[in-house]
Amino acid sequence: MRRFGRTLVTAALAVAVVGGTAGWASGDSQSAVTGPPPGSTAWRADTAYGRALPDPATATPREVARFFAGLDDAGRAALVRSHPLVVGNLDGAPLPLRYEANRLAVAATGDARYASLAAPDRRILAFDPRGRGQVAEVFGDLEHAAHVSVIVPGSDNDAASYDARRTPHTGPAGMARALRTATSAPTAADRTPGAAAAAADGPVAVVAWTGYTTPVGVGLDAADGRLAAAGATRLARFTAGLDAVGAPDPVLFCHSYGSVVCGLAARHTDASDVVALGSPGMRADTADALHTGARVWAARGPSDWIADVPNVSLAGIGHGADPTSAAFGARRVPAADVQGHAGYFTPGTQSLAVFAAIAKGEAW
Repeated sequence: MRRFGRTLVTAALAVAVVGGTAGWASGDSQSAVTGPPPGSTAWRADTAYGRALPDPATATPREVARFFAGLDDAGRAALVRSHPLVVGNLDGAPLPLRYEANRLAVAATGDARYASLAAPDRRILAFDPRGRGQVAEVFGDLEHAAHVSVIVPGSDNDAASYDARRTPHTGPAGMARALRTATSAPTAADRTPGAAAAAADGPVAVVAWTGYTTPVGVGLDAADGRLAAAGATRLARFTAGLDAVGAPDPVLFCHSYGSVVCGLAARHTDASDVVALGSPGMRADTADALHTGARVWAARGPSDWIADVPNVSLAGIGHGADPTSAAFGARRVPAADVQGHAGYFTPGTQSLAVFAAIAKGEAW
């Protein structure tokens, strides 16, 4: 009975503590944005091509890719103009079309919170204004990259706050930029004739993927797996879309609650590596229980408050075992010099150096 009582207390503490990066405010319950993108009804009704367009709700990314491969340039451009929100979010559609479609979709909202996303130099790979908004941005040349990494952030991230002023190297975009810069730094192997020109755009592309409804603050949303399960479905489809357009198997860098998303999605992706950092748990007792062929890594800094979150799982509350524990079986990423919960991508840290090596396929 005493053990059961301690477990209940621990679970209650987990509800009170587990959360994201925005502090200690109580969280508001969120409704997960799921399903096909806005505008799908009009897309399905479009008969301009004499045949049905691929249903965003049921067509696989490979089917989408085949459909676009059968169109000429004029047909593709017409679909971008007529259905920007669908094309911009349609996994398997050609990358340049998605960038242009999302530029148009962002501008069409007329919402000042999103205006900066429509700049011509941005590579916005997904944009969904529903709810608090979702966005994915590419850093680097995803079409020609030899390696691809995806940043999966935790709580308090959305399209509306994506370009908000933050501490450097934090937030999904800051983490992506830091990783992109770190992977572009020359190594001894790169110091060969012609290497500088070849590395001008870098061998690694990084996607900042705020493609799911994240928890807000600290509350039940951050302590249970409901939003993570919805996010995992979207992440799995997103990675299938990368595969459909010929991108390399991605490395998933999963921060805080984002590691819960990655834990649930891992078996449904073709990721080469899954890296959990500042993780409250991945909804699995061990790395083997993730049922993925990916290498699993974990990092936690000495001053990260996530260490105070109880690693429990009771009646759906809590996210289970600590990924940095020996019993979990993940490969450890050194993080002794990481400050706080969001400092893992700070230039000069051990963690960022290892992240860059993992992203380039050099870490074993």
